[in-house]
Amino acid sequence: MPVESIYAKRPWVKSYVPGVPEHIEYPEVPLFNVIDKAAKEVPDNTAIYFLGRKINYRDLKTMVDRLATALADQGVKKGDVLALFLPNYPQFVIGYFAALRIGAIVTSLSLLATPPEAKYQLTDSEAETIIIDERSLPVLDKIKRETSLKHVIVTSLQDFLPGKPPVHKEMPGAYWLLDLINKYEPNPPKVRINPKEDAAILQYTGGTTGTPKGAILTHYNLHSNAVQIDTWLRETKYGKEVVMANLPFFHLYGMEACMNMGLYVGAMLVLNPDPRDITSLLYLIKTTKPTLMPGVPTLYMKILDNPDVINKKIDFSSLWVLVSGAAPCPPEVLKKFKSMTAARLVEAYGMTETSPAATVTPFGGKIKLGSVGLPISDTEIKLVDIDSGTKEVPMGEPGEIVIRGPQVFKGYWNKPEETRNQLKNGWLYTGDIGKMDEEGYFYIVDRKKEMVIVSGFKVYPREVDDVLYEHPAVQMAATLGVPDPAKPGSEKVKAFIVLKPSYKPSEELKQEIIEFARKSLAPYKVPKIIEFRSEVPTSLVGKVLKRPLKEEEVKKIKA
Repeated sequence: MPVESIYAKRPWVKSYVPGVPEHIEYPEVPLFNVIDKAAKEVPDNTAIYFLGRKINYRDLKTMVDRLATALADQGVKKGDVLALFLPNYPQFVIGYFAALRIGAIVTSLSLLATPPEAKYQLTDSEAETIIIDERSLPVLDKIKRETSLKHVIVTSLQDFLPGKPPVHKEMPGAYWLLDLINKYEPNPPKVRINPKEDAAILQYTGGTTGTPKGAILTHYNLHSNAVQIDTWLRETKYGKEVVMANLPFFHLYGMEACMNMGLYVGAMLVLNPDPRDITSLLYLIKTTKPTLMPGVPTLYMKILDNPDVINKKIDFSSLWVLVSGAAPCPPEVLKKFKSMTAARLVEAYGMTETSPAATVTPFGGKIKLGSVGLPISDTEIKLVDIDSGTKEVPMGEPGEIVIRGPQVFKGYWNKPEETRNQLKNGWLYTGDIGKMDEEGYFYIVDRKKEMVIVSGFKVYPREVDDVLYEHPAVQMAATLGVPDPAKPGSEKVKAFIVLKPSYKPSEELKQEIIEFARKSLAPYKVPKIIEFRSEVPTSLVGKVLKRPLKEEEVKKIKA
């Protein structure tokens, strides 16, 4: 069989679980249709649970429409950009869909954004309106004059807590979100949306590998991905699910897998405003009995290490599906979680540019440890030679992952050259390295930009990390390449390791871990340097950030 025909034959379809179709009919509707539908079909069902406060779908739609009316009255129109600088509050959901309702485009800022980072995103996106948590105002105050912002809408944690809402003091030059919702009737203007062409969000990405770019995702991209995931899971019950929304909504994984997907199935969203607080997360699991929970590997690691979980004081029986995404999940973590709960843990792969899901392990089908599963319905993937970028590689060989499907983004905001580099004839070049086996299962080898070159040999840090996670002392691992002064043009493999609380750093333990790695890795892949850390940098969603570690190493050499 010629190499060129392997991926075109879509071998993954034969591995689909019965009931999952190869193709789906996607309704061409605006994304806010998910709220309209739920408000019509399950109006009294709780849409949002927030620190004891419950908001049903009827009231959620009314608040969305009231705010949409207020925004339109302020001059926000179709194609304008509205920024959200909010934690997982009900206000995020309301602001997001109010903007979409009138054809505006949403861009969401990370709560960890520094003033320069916030300024860059607001300036690049040309946002004229922002909805912001009052605790983030100090960041905005430093940069507002250097942006295009015309309207500032402020809100607070207390605004949607149970009980009587607070009385707000006047804030010159700004509006209070709750005041706008209370002032206006729910009569937003009718705006015609072309779901396939009109942008819903500008999601900034690439901050860990270079200058952030605003990925343009349409209403159709986001709605289609929700349909794809719901179809893949097969067992969701409309109006009956409870989604644990612990991932931050400003990150696309949380926005889509928790918020958009949850609303698409008429679920109750359980909002946790602090995604790093495992204690509050476990309390919410205990009290609200979620049925679905998307997460990231570091979250599942922390759950496994929690004393209450170890002592079996937490009941996970309500959960029937757990999703791990945003970063590769070490096989050892998957094994431990599988032994702890009856819930099925599926691993997903994708990126901002794919809305974000592209592959998912088959729910109820064969699970292969280390695999990110199969391309979901209507998603095509091929692997191309890393150097040429065009020649397809044989089955089982590593190559750059290239994706095509209804969830693939439209391009980058005001960056035509970057768009041309990533999108070629409808195919998205991901920069990720993967492999495919004979049954169509895909495996993520690593990021192309993170590949380590040791005396001409290619080392994929993810492979090293997976081995290190198998050592009983290792809680977190981050492997990368550092320059080798003795061999110009070559690198050494270095591993940054966070130890479990019961282990203490020592030279003896470093050697033990190195010897442990030798049993599974070729000599050139074994870490030559190990550095113990109390923590490694992570994003707010919990993804390990290797770029800051790489920058530290470069500074050391220059010094």
